[in-house]
Amino acid sequence: MGVSHLKKDIVPVVVIGGGPAGLTAAYELQKLSGTHVLRVFEASDMVGGISRTETHKGYRFDIGGHRFFTKVREVEDMWHEVMGDDFITVQRLSRIFYRNKFYDYPLRIFNALGNIGPYETYKIIGSFIKWKLRPKPQEDTFEEWVINRFGGRLYMHFFHSYTKKVWGIPPSEIRADWAAQRIKNLSLPKAVWNAISGANDTASLIEEFQYPRLGPGMMWEKTRDLIQEKGGSVETRSEVVKVNRDGNRVTSIDVRHWDENGDKTTERVEGEEFINSMAVRDLIHSFDPPPPPEVVEAADRLKYRDFLIVTLILDHADPFPDNWIYIHSPKVKVGRIQNFRAWSKEMLPDQNTASIGMEYFCQKGDGLWSSSDEDLKHLASEELEKLGLAKASDVIDCAVIRQPKAYPVYDSEYKEALDTVSDWLKTLENFQTVGRNGLHRYNNQDHSMLSAMYAARNIMGENYDVWDVNVERSYHEEFEANPKKTAAPKKNFRKSTAL
Repeated sequence: MGVSHLKKDIVPVVVIGGGPAGLTAAYELQKLSGTHVLRVFEASDMVGGISRTETHKGYRFDIGGHRFFTKVREVEDMWHEVMGDDFITVQRLSRIFYRNKFYDYPLRIFNALGNIGPYETYKIIGSFIKWKLRPKPQEDTFEEWVINRFGGRLYMHFFHSYTKKVWGIPPSEIRADWAAQRIKNLSLPKAVWNAISGANDTASLIEEFQYPRLGPGMMWEKTRDLIQEKGGSVETRSEVVKVNRDGNRVTSIDVRHWDENGDKTTERVEGEEFINSMAVRDLIHSFDPPPPPEVVEAADRLKYRDFLIVTLILDHADPFPDNWIYIHSPKVKVGRIQNFRAWSKEMLPDQNTASIGMEYFCQKGDGLWSSSDEDLKHLASEELEKLGLAKASDVIDCAVIRQPKAYPVYDSEYKEALDTVSDWLKTLENFQTVGRNGLHRYNNQDHSMLSAMYAARNIMGENYDVWDVNVERSYHEEFEANPKKTAAPKKNFRKSTAL
């Protein structure tokens, strides 16, 4: 009888995806409740999503570089709860490579003026004044947003070519929403003032950050272990292929498991509550029965930018001191270069070598993505030499990681399409979607985590709108002081928003 009574109290909760958002949702819900039992399903063989740490012959490397910095108190608390003494403080050093010169980033006024010269400085200031006096009346696109804040000349130098390299489309086709999220409250006068005074309250320009000593994947591996210690499960090689629903209520998911030999089995998993972090386009196609045709059509208009990293092992340490360098030169395909020893020395088994991550932005199936690992090693080695950072002959080993759907694309169609998709998803009573790809928002790790925390709290009876985790606003001081008040609860959220 005792066992039977206990089973009645248990509420099964299904989490789709074992990245930062999915694992945070499970961790938070376990903190709030002893009766909700979590099962987390991750399609790959590792937890952490794009924040995982890959390994190759003892070398550990990050998929893109992940700073641990936030003004969101609950997120910082969780980081420290999980990591304890395994956090290290890293001094930020990053630069921009442009026209064969290195520009300190954040801006150092004498370095910048010395590199760009007095004539071009005069032109930049003139352009800035021109656009301040007669700004573009609309700020619909990334191009318009940046020019109004920095002027056309600086936009041409430092924003146009790099943004096109990252996204593969002209900045005039990218929505201003992306700029507001990624550049936040920075402007030319503010950047110059920061450079002169040393003041800095802009999140994108922080001077130091915390970092797990073995890479960001360490955070998520420890989170996984804590979830399992509390009775939950985190199952890798477990792809959710179908989300079954009865009207506006999800009843179960179908999961395809496979073992190391590739043998596959399919399991139907029932639940009372569901939290999703898989890409929303894939999610819409997994529903059975499917959503209305206009919702499926809208989901198909959501696009993603893919990414690959070629990690080169060099026969000597630290060819440059930076954590990372932005490569604005159109003469090479590489977009950003990481020096993993500058993040944490423990990322390398041999301190007399270097581990250099050459990051390429691409589309799945294009020439870069489809290149062989050997061809990518050759390309990355040659580009490292072309940039004057090391010789191609210094490369002694290489590892290639391809990451699909790394970045949701903010093109001219995304907003209308996402509104259609999210309006339908909000009609589901017991299903929430969170995280970067689950919300199709170019969130930082901390904001993906916050959306997941809100989803967990909703299951416990609160009424947060997970779609309202606003990146720009969440860096304001009042958000730090009173985050719950900033994201005001809405009455009967999951039902009322369906109207």
